Amino acid sequence: MILQALTKYYESLAEQGKVDREGWCKAKVSYGINLSKDGKILGIISLKQEEKRGKKTVWVPQQIKVPEMVTRSSGVAANFLCDNSKYILGIDADGTNQRILNCFEAAKEKHLSLLSETKGDMAQAVRSFFENWDPSKASECDEIREKWEDITDGGNLIFCMGMNYAQDDPFIQEAWERARSTSSEEGQTGTCLVTGQKAEISRIHKTIKGVPGAQSSGAALVSFNAPAFESYGKEQSYNAPVGKYAEFAYTTALNYLLNQREYTFQLGDSMIVFWAESAEEAYQAAFFESVDPKPDNQEEIRGIFENLKKDRPVQIGDIILNSEQRFYILSLAPNAARLSVRFFYQDSFGNMLKNLSAHYERMEMVKPSWEDREYLGVRDMLSETVNQNSKDKTPVPNMAAFVLQAILSGTRYPASLYTDVLIRIRAEQGKVTWGRAAIIKAYLIQNDNWKEGVNYMGLNEESRETAYVLGRLFSVLESIQMEANPGIKATIRDRYFNSACATPASIFPVLVKLKNSHMKKLERDKGSAKVYYEKLLTELMGKLDEYPRRLSLEEQGKFILGYYHQVQKKYEKKEEK
Repeated sequence: MILQALTKYYESLAEQGKVDREGWCKAKVSYGINLSKDGKILGIISLKQEEKRGKKTVWVPQQIKVPEMVTRSSGVAANFLCDNSKYILGIDADGTNQRILNCFEAAKEKHLSLLSETKGDMAQAVRSFFENWDPSKASECDEIREKWEDITDGGNLIFCMGMNYAQDDPFIQEAWERARSTSSEEGQTGTCLVTGQKAEISRIHKTIKGVPGAQSSGAALVSFNAPAFESYGKEQSYNAPVGKYAEFAYTTALNYLLNQREYTFQLGDSMIVFWAESAEEAYQAAFFESVDPKPDNQEEIRGIFENLKKDRPVQIGDIILNSEQRFYILSLAPNAARLSVRFFYQDSFGNMLKNLSAHYERMEMVKPSWEDREYLGVRDMLSETVNQNSKDKTPVPNMAAFVLQAILSGTRYPASLYTDVLIRIRAEQGKVTWGRAAIIKAYLIQNDNWKEGVNYMGLNEESRETAYVLGRLFSVLESIQMEANPGIKATIRDRYFNSACATPASIFPVLVKLKNSHMKKLERDKGSAKVYYEKLLTELMGKLDEYPRRLSLEEQGKFILGYYHQVQKKYEKKEEK
């Protein structure tokens, strides 16, 4: 299903001219070897471009269309017209050796074979270069010696005459296409699992680049390398037969997606990519803004969700989005030389946004006055589960991907999201942020069918739920202590919050006794405050029959909500004054 969706996406991209046709690819090229007609090196031309990365400006290789490159593991396999210095020049940073000479000989054989009968000055120049170049005498070439460190740093090199690239020469292109159409792999033909048609099966699939944590040279999505995975002796990728066309299509489409950095985001250890079947970027833009909102685009997101609720068309720029458009989400995680699929989800674009909107509604929560975000994006939401003072701020890998899938599909949140939030609150002695409170509320509504939860965006003064009232009571007791002892550095929250939340019966009698001494101070110093707190305590105590011995995890969540709401109510009153 994943490969089929990516193949369809490739076809849509190809129709719009956004990707190269079969047999060609985009490669990062650092330098061009400028040749004369008789194959002599006239100079080395830098093809790097300036690019801003944060506050710095760096020189990076240029993306250039070249003949399709081979997939290398540990053997010697040469590319056509684009390769590193070992294959093109027969040298590396330390000079040459037998292994490097083998690489050069493989490139020489390939180029002379493909261009043996090719017309044109460019083909003649490349042929002459390989016929006459001697890697052992590379250091005697002034042009190579001057740029030795640059051209041997592992970057790709191409041939050119001036600024005319060899791969753009029509005679060479014709020779390449002819060679591709007549070549046949040693492997097999069979039924392609992607297209369902008889085709030549691709033995080795091209690597996927751009997943953080995977090998920089790329990692495979389809690959087998041990007898345990080889049914009936089918080695390499013959155990999952994918035709050469489908293999090219899905790898091209996936590399294109991963190269669109503005439409990808990392969640835990996973890289998330998403696309519309029609290959229109407006859908990606709308989705990315909605799932990872920033403070400056809250209005646009609100407009999108309001239009969905009222069944009005959603417009991005000049494009009106089709809510029935098929939309796909793919989560990839690194696994050495391979990629793991965390999840793959597909649905109509409209349904995904509706589920996302419903999630944000469940997350609605009263916020501090300084908070300018209306929507808490998935990444910000997951950051509430980790210690912000630690070096590693990534959430639990599996949990992060499953949370996104649950949000988009409108299903239950993973239990680890809730427990991780409770653990983080306990670890920080009752520090309840609005994000953590919102997660707790959303989880209880979605997973525990807490129908009353919709009424808990802010303080619910009518609630008689024991756990919620206890949370409010704890907040009031803390406020009394703070009023009685201005400037106090540690409150009952630092010492008693975790116990009060889990085992109220053993803690609240102690806190109530402690409160009495604080009330005496208030009576002496702040009479009006004492009256206010006495009324509030009377109201809350009247809603309690007894202190429960233990609170379940769900009840602990309600306790935390009660505490958070009461704290925000206190700050709200101060702001009004």
